[in-house]
Amino acid sequence: MKEITCEWIEKAEKDFRVAKRELTLEPPEYDAVCFHSQQCVEKYLKAVLQENDIYFGKIHELTPLLEKCIEIIPQLSNFKNELEELSSFAVEIRYPGTTADKEDAEECFSTAEKIRRVIRNYFKLPEE
Repeated sequence: MKEITCEWIEKAEKDFRVAKRELTLEPPEYDAVCFHSQQCVEKYLKAVLQENDIYFGKIHELTPLLEKCIEIIPQLSNFKNELEELSSFAVEIRYPGTTADKEDAEECFSTAEKIRRVIRNYFKLPEE
């Protein structure tokens, strides 16, 4: 695996740990869970593209990244609707006017867990 791919995965794992930890706190910051779940998925998708020398540019929208990754990992096509929802937590959640609730946070984290599992399997990495 390329060094830069490893760096994308390390960054994705940091976001995953933050989201997971935040869910255990009282009170949890649901906005943070959603944001870091989205970031985790974004970075995992970019790791796949990076490893396969596919250009992705500076983008936070998950759907275009997913479309490129489906060619490499067809199983990811099962998550298209979930990733469209998760994409909304890349930017808007950081500003006034949008907040997440417990259900949003649980759904976002669940999506991140699923994508993480598929991509870690692709890279033959332990689930941890």
